[in-house]
Amino acid sequence: MGGTDKIMKTTTAIELLAPAKNLECGMAAIDHGADAVYIGATKFGARAAAGNSVEDIRRLVDYAHPYRAKVYVTINTILYDSELSETEQLIWELYHIGVDALIVQDMALLQLHLPPIPLHASTQADNRSVEKVRFLSKAGFRQIVLARELSLQEIEQIHREVPEARLEVFVHGALCVSYSGQCYVSQACFHRSANRGECAQFCRMAFDMVDADGKTVARQKHLLSLKDLNQSDVLEEILEAGATSLKIEGRLKDASYVKNVTAYYRRRLDAIFRYRKEFVRASSGTEHFSFEPQLDKTFSRGSTHYFLHGRNTDIFSFDTPKSLGEEMGSVKEIGRNSFTVAGLKSFSNGDGLCFIDNTGKLCGFRLNRVEGNCLYPARMPAILPRMKIYRNYSQAFENAMQGKTAERNIRVELAMTTNPFGFTLCATDEDGCRACVSFPSDKQQARAPQGDNLKAQLGKLGNTPFEASTIDVTGCSDCFIPSSVINAWRRRLVESLLTSRRINYRRATERIIPTQHDYPQSQLTYLGNVMNQQARLFYAAHGVRQVDPAYETTPPEGGVAVMFCRHCLRYSFGWCPSRQHRRSPFREPFYLVTDNNQRFRLEFDCRQCVMKVVTT
Repeated sequence: MGGTDKIMKTTTAIELLAPAKNLECGMAAIDHGADAVYIGATKFGARAAAGNSVEDIRRLVDYAHPYRAKVYVTINTILYDSELSETEQLIWELYHIGVDALIVQDMALLQLHLPPIPLHASTQADNRSVEKVRFLSKAGFRQIVLARELSLQEIEQIHREVPEARLEVFVHGALCVSYSGQCYVSQACFHRSANRGECAQFCRMAFDMVDADGKTVARQKHLLSLKDLNQSDVLEEILEAGATSLKIEGRLKDASYVKNVTAYYRRRLDAIFRYRKEFVRASSGTEHFSFEPQLDKTFSRGSTHYFLHGRNTDIFSFDTPKSLGEEMGSVKEIGRNSFTVAGLKSFSNGDGLCFIDNTGKLCGFRLNRVEGNCLYPARMPAILPRMKIYRNYSQAFENAMQGKTAERNIRVELAMTTNPFGFTLCATDEDGCRACVSFPSDKQQARAPQGDNLKAQLGKLGNTPFEASTIDVTGCSDCFIPSSVINAWRRRLVESLLTSRRINYRRATERIIPTQHDYPQSQLTYLGNVMNQQARLFYAAHGVRQVDPAYETTPPEGGVAVMFCRHCLRYSFGWCPSRQHRRSPFREPFYLVTDNNQRFRLEFDCRQCVMKVVTT
């Protein structure tokens, strides 16, 4: 057969998904390269302290859509029966203002009368198995947020066996030590439900760890506190495993964090896209930053790949749950009211520094004055020679992050031509959207060539989402048109192009159609998080014969597991019977003891490779 077969090349749109505590953070995320933003509504989000009005979300939608960026709203708490009607009404309001999808946990929502808005399965739904992801995909979920604990091999297996599911994977930010949606300790201790958006941060507390004989294994250590996730150097591996949405955690973080982290990941992804042509960005525009993105300049407890490459010991931060920031060097000499640091990085007046003292406690202080590598603190800390110094607040960087720090522009080709009764301006943007506007006008002969002036006036696209890649004024260079007239015409053209982009924006729609396929389990305990009748009906319709009530409504009696962790303290201390060969000098069971003497027993399910924290 003559000739060569044509190979159809397909591309996969990759979404960089950034958090938004509020409208300001959401707009900052868009400016700095996010393809999508997730934000909480007035109620029912898993961060109760990060709620936003429908009007603010509408403004964010209007800001995002010209860039083809999406806005997702979190409705990912479990709900009481009395809240379902209000939730349904809220969802309709969000649909009418143009929200692109909802991130949800409670299956009751699939029983309600919803608009045709796509649903994403929150990580709170505990999505860590092929069976669970397959079920959710069949049930109508467009995108599924995977558990943070999964390895590359587990992500790849889910993608291979459920290829129709779009997989969202966390790549940066704080880590929950318990599988999301399976943490009840905050409710047990403080009557604040993590599944209701009111997590009390139990995992960041300090504990004593004792054995069965009361011997102390560890004293006042943050034994459940993990480092922060940072997958910035393995993004290509995550894409190859099948992820299509890369998620930055941080709906309680400020705009500085959102700007810096989003910009950093935008650059990393764009660098990959330049040579991996099968991957393309999911939105439009090119970003120009006024600063150099650096992850260690904003909140960080230290970084880890977590379990992406399997179990390892580099995941926890036992000394402190607070931000260490960037390592700056070590203490060299100590004076009466100053000290010197051996290191290559520079300091600024007002920097916040910290160190870990000999007892393992994090100590912080502020700099009053800097003279080279000689530092003058506001109050002299109890430092010692050779101690490592960290900077968790950079005054210079924070100053640089104030105000506008990025421009995001959509490339546009501009053309000006004559017509029988005047002139026509046309604009074609990088997505193929086109607008043409004609203006009746006399054609006055110019005394000098006007090409450069016409291009200069047409190219003034500041305060718009556009930047001109080419400007063609062929046939118009000998015409004189006042600059004020050109400017007015250009503004009309921009308005017309923005209207064209809005009209051509295709918001995805999805109607949930009841299905009959079986849920992976025939019985649900309190771990099913079923709080209302509609959720019970949903599971019953999918083959679940027994549904126990949620922990929040009816806590099980006796000792009950309130955390399920892939992080394992027995492994962290080197005593794992499956993977390590050093025997523990202590007798099990182990207990975690809080400052107010609450005790929690540790159980180790080696077959599932899970550590359980159990009430006593």
